[in-house]
Amino acid sequence: MNDINTSPQSGEGGRSKPFLRRVIGVFTEPGEVFEDIARKPDFIGPLVLLILVSVAVTETMLSKIGMQRIIYASIAQSRQASSLSPAQINQAIERGAAIASVFAHLSALFGVPIFLAAMAGIGLIVLNGIFGVHAGFKKVFSVVCYADLPSVLAGVMAIAVMLFGDPDHFNPQSPVPSNPGFFLNPRETSRAVLALASSFDIFVLWFMILLAIGLSRVSGGAVKSRPIFFIYFGLWMILVVAKAGFALFT
Repeated sequence: MNDINTSPQSGEGGRSKPFLRRVIGVFTEPGEVFEDIARKPDFIGPLVLLILVSVAVTETMLSKIGMQRIIYASIAQSRQASSLSPAQINQAIERGAAIASVFAHLSALFGVPIFLAAMAGIGLIVLNGIFGVHAGFKKVFSVVCYADLPSVLAGVMAIAVMLFGDPDHFNPQSPVPSNPGFFLNPRETSRAVLALASSFDIFVLWFMILLAIGLSRVSGGAVKSRPIFFIYFGLWMILVVAKAGFALFT
């Protein structure tokens, strides 16, 4: 997360990197790529790629794992499981699977842009409101979209796990071995502990690091990446604590 103390090259002019080079550069040379994005923002390519991967993961999950199995696992881990009869459990599974399947399809299509727009909104508040740096939505949103590209790797890994792993042990909260929650047994671990363990994910931290680097480049180096990272990290920790607290009482 070291800052490169140079402003975007060639002002707003100059030729930008092709989309594929930008994608590769996010993983190999993020500082240089985010400077290029700050000069010539573009979010269509990465946004479409992220949505396609999200749809692919969801469709694979519904076909290989099945929403009924996922709903059953959720009920089995809940506090109410012991008080339900087999007939009530089956009824809850049927009703829940129908609703959850519709929600999963909608979430696959619209969840990614909504999430990225929210992250961009926070970025605008951080740069414009906290640090007083003028930044437009297009630049910030472009940075956010490219910063989330590591989730493509997570999606590919999740699809591989679903295709070749044991469907009875699939955990949609931790689908890949990128956090401690993946290695815990949901039926033997409290929901609060599982929520905490699943939250400390390599891909989440990677996203925040890239986001901090990218927004620093949007500011022209006026704001270092470190304080941006810790603002996002602090907000994320609040969400993690809230998630664990909710899981503790459900």
